[in-house]
Order: sequence, then structure tokens, then C-alpha cells
Amino acid sequence: MRFLRKNKIKRSILVISDIHLGAGAIIHNRRNFLEDFHYDSELVEFLKYFSSGDYSNREIDLIINGDLFDLLAVPFVPFFDDEFWSEKAALQKLKMITEAHPEVIEGLVNFISSKKRKIVFILGNHDAECVFPSLQKYLLSLFPEEDRERFTIISTSNGEYIPVEGVVLKHGHEYEIAHQYDPKDSVVVSEAGESYFIPPWGSYYVTRVINKFKEEKDHINSVRPIKKFLINGMIYDTLFTMRFLFANSWYFIMVRFIDIFKNNRNIIKVIKDALSELELFHDLESFTQDFFSSRPEVKALIVGHTHEPIFRSYADGNIFINTGTWTKMHHLDFGKRSNEDQLTYAHIDIKDVDKEQEKLGEKEELEISLNEWKGINPLPFCEYS
Repeated sequence: MRFLRKNKIKRSILVISDIHLGAGAIIHNRRNFLEDFHYDSELVEFLKYFSSGDYSNREIDLIINGDLFDLLAVPFVPFFDDEFWSEKAALQKLKMITEAHPEVIEGLVNFISSKKRKIVFILGNHDAECVFPSLQKYLLSLFPEEDRERFTIISTSNGEYIPVEGVVLKHGHEYEIAHQYDPKDSVVVSEAGESYFIPPWGSYYVTRVINKFKEEKDHINSVRPIKKFLINGMIYDTLFTMRFLFANSWYFIMVRFIDIFKNNRNIIKVIKDALSELELFHDLESFTQDFFSSRPEVKALIVGHTHEPIFRSYADGNIFINTGTWTKMHHLDFGKRSNEDQLTYAHIDIKDVDKEQEKLGEKEELEISLNEWKGINPLPFCEYS
């Protein structure tokens, strides 16, 4: 929403999500098919831009709204089965990721070197293991001691963060049963004193099904909408698609349906529960009207998770934004760019009110937009993939 008054901008908030930093394109001289992030230079450039020029003397909040790291997509670690979810394994995976993307880490460090800038990191479902204290301690250690107070990690039960009055941020995985977890109850300690993360079944699904098929088709998790992907797959790549459908069905029956059936003998209730758990990649926009009705003080809801950039401004003035992703997506819907990079982010400018407006009881003005980062230093080449 845009306003005509030319009040001075006193603070800006940038919201990005679903960066999915992985363990690097090459690991042990082998291609890593699980790496989805290939925009290191673009992200560093983004951070530099909002640290210079008109922004150099302005308060800037960078909010990473979930899935900064992809701890579910780190191969070649010496842990097996449930050990993969141990605190030791999680820390090793995180170190592999940060070492694979040193430019990005350096960019984040430089970003908060000014006292006027800070970073807020909200946990998503792909970096949920950052609830472990050792991982949070390691992340803080990447920053100079004098700057660490300006790096905040958010892991609340409802997943909400309110950066300014009237604006609510949620990663979005909270709306899907398959990816729900409670940060307070998701860690258990074994008799040996080892801490383990209890992942939602959706995380198991990613590591045991999606990751296996990505080794054959690395776009398997980046095609939307899923129904059209499956229909086209049955026509043009029948055998692979049938194998993929069988693996999905078998996994769900073995992992979820039997468990649901054990806890509820009513077959109708079992089917309803099973179908509700199969609802992945919700159209989060469909929840917004109920959300705004129950929270009249909220004027803008910003989410991520589904990797679909969306901006909606409603007649009542409320705004819904999905910040999309910084990974490559492939769209089969007409009207959408089929195979282009969309490095999207939400931009909120907070403007001062003058004395006359303050007397009238007016609050700070907000200017909210969803932007696409195009870069300021075009390279003469790009990586072919």
C-alpha cells in the first residue's frame, strides 16, 4: 500500500525467505544434486545494496522468514537413520553449509557491522534443527562479539514474529500437519545424554523420498503445480513418474496411515485424517480472510514456505504477501514465467508522522511492497544448469 505524504523514512524492513543454503554444488569431487541455492553473488549484492547509498544511514532490519539453511538436504554425512537427527549430526550439517557458502556468511556478517542494521532469523521446517543450543551458539560465533546482539533467532510455538505494529510474519509450515513441530517439545535426550530432534513426518518424507528422486531429476521438488507435474510426467516420463507415485503412496501407507488407523478404528475418520495430512503446499492465501477476521489489529500478513511469490491488496486495506524463494522454480501454469529466476523479497518502509499528524493520533505510516531483485552488477555469463 502506498501513501502520498512525503514523510521521512526512518526505518526499512526487508523480508526474504526460503533461501535453502545447502552443502554446496560439489562435495568430495561429486556433484551434489540436493543443492538448490545458486545465487551467492546475487544475495551478497543484495546485502551490499541495502547497506550503502540512501540506506547507509537508515535503520534496516533484515528478516529471514524461515528456511535460510536446508538441513534436510545435506548428503555424505557419517550418520545413519535416527542418528541423522542428533544434535551432533545437525551441527556437522550446519558447518558444511556455512563452509560451502562463505560469501553469503561474510555478507551477513558485514551487513550487521553497522549498529543501525540487524538480522532476525525465523526458523522454518528445513532448518528446524537450529532449535539445538549448540547450533545457535555456532551461528552466533560466526559474527564478531560486538555485533552478536543484532542477530536474533526466533523459534516460537506459533511461529509468529511482529516486526512493527500491524504486520505479522510466519514462515507458513505451521499450516501443514506434515511439517508442524513445536520447538519446545521437539528435542529429547537419550539415556546416554545425547540430544535428538523429533522431526515432523514431512521431514522424514523429504529425506527418504524426495532426496532419493532428486538424484535422478533434480527439479523434482521445484515444479508447480504438482498436479500438472504428475499429469505431464505420466505422459512424457511415465516410468519415472509411476515409480515416484508408488514411492509416495507406499511411504504414506507405511509411515502415516497405519499409525492413524491404530489410533482410531473409525474408518471414515481414518480416511479424513489421512487426507488432511496429504494437503501439502497449501494455498496460504485461502487462510488470510479468516486470519484477518480473527486479528483485526493486523493489516499485513507475510509468509513464505510454498515458494510462490504473491502480493494481494484487499478492498479493506489488508495485505497478504508470500515472499517466494531464492531457488529456481519451474511453473507449468499459463500466465506464469515458466523457467525464470524470481529473487523476491518484501520491502516495508516505516515513515515518521509529523507533529500535526501526531496530534490527530495518527500512527506511523507503512509502505509495503513485494519486489524482485534484479541486481546492480550484471555478469557477462551465468552457470548453465
